[in-house]
Formats: sequence, structure tokens, C-alpha cells
Amino acid sequence: QVQLVESGGGLVQAGGSLRLSCGVSGRTFIRYTMGWFRQAPGAEREFVAAINWRNSSTHYADSVKGRFTISRDMAKNTVYLEMNSLKPDDTAVYYCAAREVVALRYVYWGQGTQVTVSS
Repeated sequence: QVQLVESGGGLVQAGGSLRLSCGVSGRTFIRYTMGWFRQAPGAEREFVAAINWRNSSTHYADSVKGRFTISRDMAKNTVYLEMNSLKPDDTAVYYCAAREVVALRYVYWGQGTQVTVSS
């Protein structure tokens, strides 16, 4: 019911910033929680941030708290991940995901966008 398309990844120097976008389409996604995950080579996929589409409440992984900001633009049907003070260990493929608010598992996933932070 939900389709997600990420964009905005790229190469950035340590200390720099990137803004990822996730275009959301489908029906009744207002009932969903949107999340960002990332996966580095050889590592498991890890949670980064999440936002409730309806009320904009947010949650962040400790590793990105204070540096990353997740937000949504209801008019543009887009979720953003503003990444500041980037570190080389932020390098990963970043995925946009969605789940029902009351569910525990994310079931809709985008294709991913590569973020590479050079030292």
C-alpha cells in the first residue's frame, strides 16, 4: 500500500551535511510510522530515526541523536533526514521504511541511497 523512493545520497567530507529525501506514495499512509535505517558493508541493518506521520513525534538512535533530524512535509508527501556533523562511520546505504503505527515490524522499504563520508 506504500511506495517509497529515496534520494539525496552522495559523497561528503567528515563534518559535512547531507539531506536525504523519501518520497511517499500510496493510500492511507497517514496511519504509518516512517523510519530511516542504514546498513554498512558487512554489518546488520540498524535503526536510525523514525517519525509518526500524523503527529510528527520522533525517535532517534543514540548514535545519531543531536546530529540527525527526521521530519516530514505533508503537502509534499516527503520524509527527510537531515544529517549534520557526518562521520566516516555514518557511511552506509540508507533506507526509508514504513510500518503501521501499532505494528512492530517495518514492511515497506525503499531501494536505498548510498551515503559515503570521507575522512
